[in-house]
Amino acid sequence: MSDRITGNKKLEKRVMKKKVTILIFIVSLFFSLNVEAQCAMCRAALGGKENNVQAQAVNDGIVYLMAIPYVLVVGIGYAVYRMRKNKKTD
Repeated sequence: MSDRITGNKKLEKRVMKKKVTILIFIVSLFFSLNVEAQCAMCRAALGGKENNVQAQAVNDGIVYLMAIPYVLVVGIGYAVYRMRKNKKTD
């Protein structure tokens, strides 16, 4: 009987951890920071008030190039998750 109670408590803890993780992920989606990243060369070339449009375009390009690897990693991770989940059900 005590093994059953211990197993239930472990299951409850795992479920609670998953819920907290999902909650943190959802909350993090609603918060964003406005960051401006430039390398030293870009900053020197685009410095000054007259190059605001070009500087913003460079910042957008940096963010775009940075996002692609993250999207790929998430896609591959999801594919691996689906394959492992399908193996467990077989």
